[in-house]
Amino acid sequence: MRYIPNTDRDIAGMLEVIGVKSAEDLFGEVPSCCLLRKPLGIPPPLGEAQLLGRLGELARDNANLREFSSFLGGGTYHHFIPAVVGHLAGRSEFTTSYTPYQPEISQGTLQAIFEYQTFICLLTGLDVSNASMYDGASSAAEAVLMASRIKRTNRVALSRAVHPDYRETIKTYCAQQAGEIVDLPFDASGRTDLSALRAALSSGPKGGTACALVQSPNFFGIVEPLDEWGRIARENGALFISAFTEPIALGLIKPPGESGADIACGEGQSFGIPPGFGGPHLGILAAKKEYTRNLPGRIVGQGADKEGRRAFVLTLTAREQHIRREKATSNICTNEGLCALTASIYLTALGKRGFHRLAVLNHRRAQYAKRALSRVAGAQVRFSGPTFNEFVLRVKGDPAAIRDRLAGKKILAGIPLGRYYEELGDCLLVTCTEMNSEEEIDELAGALGEVSGP
Repeated sequence: MRYIPNTDRDIAGMLEVIGVKSAEDLFGEVPSCCLLRKPLGIPPPLGEAQLLGRLGELARDNANLREFSSFLGGGTYHHFIPAVVGHLAGRSEFTTSYTPYQPEISQGTLQAIFEYQTFICLLTGLDVSNASMYDGASSAAEAVLMASRIKRTNRVALSRAVHPDYRETIKTYCAQQAGEIVDLPFDASGRTDLSALRAALSSGPKGGTACALVQSPNFFGIVEPLDEWGRIARENGALFISAFTEPIALGLIKPPGESGADIACGEGQSFGIPPGFGGPHLGILAAKKEYTRNLPGRIVGQGADKEGRRAFVLTLTAREQHIRREKATSNICTNEGLCALTASIYLTALGKRGFHRLAVLNHRRAQYAKRALSRVAGAQVRFSGPTFNEFVLRVKGDPAAIRDRLAGKKILAGIPLGRYYEELGDCLLVTCTEMNSEEEIDELAGALGEVSGP
């Protein structure tokens, strides 16, 4: 039912049950200065056909990815989504379900989440995954809190090359713990300075830092040396957390678990979820087996029922709804179940070889764009480190103005970095995926040459 109106009789019945005389009485505690005393400034009601037409008109004001060439990234990526993904994920038994608290009637949903966890463990090279979280930023923050519980210290070494929104979210989550966050600079290659990492972890008593967190590929698209990070963290008694915003890269680079990561966290939006204004996104969190009890959120386990048949159930869950609140690992209220299912279907549709080929194609398109854009007068790649499918481009002129001029040509050119890094005020973050053809990249290069300059 698309509209559920309340009649006067319905309203009167509800008010009687509540024990008040009018709807206004429900807001008696709200100061009168905060109450709206006039009608809302909205147009009169429309018929359904007229309403849908009006919404269509408003939607045409947005820049949609069917009409615009997009080179945006920075945590949200435009990838092709096979039709089977939406077809299966949109089935009513999935879209209408919530938390599978009753396993006897929720085996399908539980199995879907279990399969998702299996995919995440395969991709990250770690032993256990939870049943998904809100987004990459909150999963990174939860990973830091998790490390703090394990190591019993609130000191964190955090790379400045981690997504700025992730860093802000981590600092917000950790603000009440009176801990210390040590920001690690990046060098001329765009990688995090390893000497700064060593200095941060070696200062103070051994084991005095809960974790060292880096993103790879980092916010600049550059692949970090995770093996070195793992070794340095272990030598100094800290946990190593590896984050990511573009999980497609896991089809080409070594899984973080194989580089010594204790915890992996990041964003799964690239796995079949279209880019949108703020979401939905999919938070990924995985860890070594010995840290299972410290994983926030839900975990689905596989066992057997009383008749010996394979069965799935929520297990080892240290959420505030299941144990004493003061013992809970977090107050994560729900899991992104439908987004996790979407990711599982997407990864199944690609398969192991298809996933690898997709990663290779993303890398090749970005390398082609690097060469094409570097030939534009006044433009050059800012960092020398190896990249995956996005990179930082220094441009001639104001990056925000260039972005706006190219948007007028139906090209979404990239993200101006000055708002995040003062030293990169003349740079754009440019992203290429399999959705950007070489012809589109050549068009971007030509248009950039036309609009660059003071």
